[in-house]
Amino acid sequence: MAECGASGSGSSGDSLDKSITLPPDEIFRNLENAKRFAIDIGGSLTKLAYYSTVQHKVARVRSFDYSGKDAEQDHEPPYEISVQEEVTARLHFVKFENTYIEACLDFIKDHLVNTDTKVIQATGGGAYKFKDLIEEKLRLRVDKEDVMTCLIKGCNFVLKNIPHEAFVYQKDSDPEFRFQTNHPNIFPYLLVNIGSGVSIVKVETEDRFEWIGGSSIGGGTFWGLGALLTKTKKFDELLHLASKGQHTNVDMLVQDIYGGAHQTLGLSGNLIASSFGKSATADRDFSKEDMAKSLLHMISNDIGQLACLYAKLHCLDRVYFGGFFIRGHPVTMRTITYSINFFSKGEVQALFLRHEGYLGAIGAFLKGAEQDNPNQYSWGENYAGSSGLMSSSPELCPTQRARSGTFDLLEMDRLERPLVNLPLLLDPSSYVPDTVDLTDDALARKYWLTCFEEALDGVVKRAVASQPGSVDATERAEKFRQKYWSKLQTLRHQPFAYGTLTVRSLLDTREHCLNEFNFPDPYSKVKQKENGVALKCFPRVIRGLDALGWEDRQLALVKGLLAGNVFDWGAKAVSDVLESDPQFGFEEAKMKLQERPWLVDSYSKWLQRLKGPPHKCALIFADNSGIDVILGVFPFVRELLSRGTEVILACNSGPALNDVTYCESLIVAERIAAMDPVVHSALREERLLLMQTGSSSPCLDLSRLDKGLAVLVRERGADLVVIEGMGRAVHTNYHAALRCESLKLAVIKNSWLAERLGGRLFSVIFKYEVPAE
Repeated sequence: MAECGASGSGSSGDSLDKSITLPPDEIFRNLENAKRFAIDIGGSLTKLAYYSTVQHKVARVRSFDYSGKDAEQDHEPPYEISVQEEVTARLHFVKFENTYIEACLDFIKDHLVNTDTKVIQATGGGAYKFKDLIEEKLRLRVDKEDVMTCLIKGCNFVLKNIPHEAFVYQKDSDPEFRFQTNHPNIFPYLLVNIGSGVSIVKVETEDRFEWIGGSSIGGGTFWGLGALLTKTKKFDELLHLASKGQHTNVDMLVQDIYGGAHQTLGLSGNLIASSFGKSATADRDFSKEDMAKSLLHMISNDIGQLACLYAKLHCLDRVYFGGFFIRGHPVTMRTITYSINFFSKGEVQALFLRHEGYLGAIGAFLKGAEQDNPNQYSWGENYAGSSGLMSSSPELCPTQRARSGTFDLLEMDRLERPLVNLPLLLDPSSYVPDTVDLTDDALARKYWLTCFEEALDGVVKRAVASQPGSVDATERAEKFRQKYWSKLQTLRHQPFAYGTLTVRSLLDTREHCLNEFNFPDPYSKVKQKENGVALKCFPRVIRGLDALGWEDRQLALVKGLLAGNVFDWGAKAVSDVLESDPQFGFEEAKMKLQERPWLVDSYSKWLQRLKGPPHKCALIFADNSGIDVILGVFPFVRELLSRGTEVILACNSGPALNDVTYCESLIVAERIAAMDPVVHSALREERLLLMQTGSSSPCLDLSRLDKGLAVLVRERGADLVVIEGMGRAVHTNYHAALRCESLKLAVIKNSWLAERLGGRLFSVIFKYEVPAE
């Protein structure tokens, strides 16, 4: 049988989560493996993109060769695990002030080893200004790329690959950032790029776009006039002044002209009638802060109105704002949003981008990488190596504020296969995987952040224990602790840093940080042992089920699924039991389950459905290794097969907690087939198919699934989806609407969550849903 692997990144440098005080090798990571570069140099900032290979450890599982041996010896594990090195691709994006360009180029030159790059793609005005310097320092030829083409390519790339890239800004919300879930249908849209000037582009498809207008009044105007008015030469300092100013001291408002009569005109008295209008008549000096605020309002309002008019003219309702004029600055975003809403009467939406400053660099990189065609892959943001979206509020987090004008990072990992929507989603454009938005729910956010902090010691201990032969495991685990702790503190202050904060994103960030320090699969040994124990119990469980009458068997199968789902090392209540009582097994788990009626109980409706014709094909998303998949899921699969239903069993592509991976499922299925003729013939006749989800998360995003799985689901005409486990069916997909019948089932293994849902620990969710006709 072929080997399969689970991977962890091998870059152990700590990414920049502080200010420029960190050494350059922690900013320009994996430079020695850099393969290709692109650079976007604007008036004040340089954005560098490069592609590198990352050496990382992979936990591989492989069947033993049982020829000539008794396969059922008690001490024999079901498969062997080996740790190997593997190489994957990563994209790095680094943003820094132009004042550092020489030092940065020197550092890059000194650390480039055997790069096969001969050309560097460059865009932005500085591509001309710094061409000679770049060629001299890096000894690479500079190939200049069209600015607009690069911007569009970059924008399309982030909208397709970063689910929470775009957000609306709502001034009085807490927090103000509301992230949009991006879906495949991103076209058409309007891109308004605010650099020194303003460019407005209508984007219709991946390659079809048109420059339709612009303005010379943009970021350069704000900077230039701001410098004249305040004698402040730095862009970020100007924004900081503006954040403290009061524009009404300088601007003439409607109420200043009409007094109380403005109400009879149907106008708000607070509307700006004339920017800087008071400065002509008032005989006094104005503060720098007030002038900067007035100037920022004037330019942002102008850009917002212009964007709105072009959007209406071209019948577009989405406008993305890019370019580093915005910089996530609240006053700028608030004014542009207000302007768009005011002039479009709410029909046009102003959207901002978390990585708007990188669009040109990403596009330039893609232009130079067409022979590799990065667009044929899906990419995922690596939370361990990326800086978060920063609030410019200096009181909020001074260390973050100090960094905003210096260095900022984005890292993206190439995924092994393209990810697409599950074809069975009722409406992909409105699908939101996550059940609770922790950005919005302060009480839930406080609980879950504390929960993940308290679990950190246990994760560190588990990581070290998983690599007993490693001399530096303790040191690496400590670095993991510091990195993940630091991420949790950032998210306490800025829950919006990486998009919508959810239990899923907290789990994914933890997995990314574990991989960062070469802990690709801390539960591999636990899973190996539990799979071995469960396989030995399988024949006895099947004999017990086969002895039951039809109706009793259906309930026993469901209780088995639920009892199996208790075995979740990611839940503290369970891991405490498993650590303290090694004898805790399948029967004990059944005793833990809530008695019927369950917290959510559609079982009677499900039983009635089973009395009808069999389903054509069931898609089952499995959860945990060991007892869960072997004694819970496989007996359920076997029953469906016996009814004449084909089954697609989907498991994680990569490891997360003790979730079963695709590679482990192949071996488990092989061992079960040797014991059970129903499973054996179903595998041989391809009525039972094992597939990977494309995910390495304890949760499930049905809008980012392996393309091969999606194709198979469509080909086989799947008409039942079974989603099992707390992460997949409660934290995510609890409200997911599908075009076919679905079963969502889980045992609630967190007392706070159980209480919130109106139950107690080990309450049962059994949700059978039929789509409306």
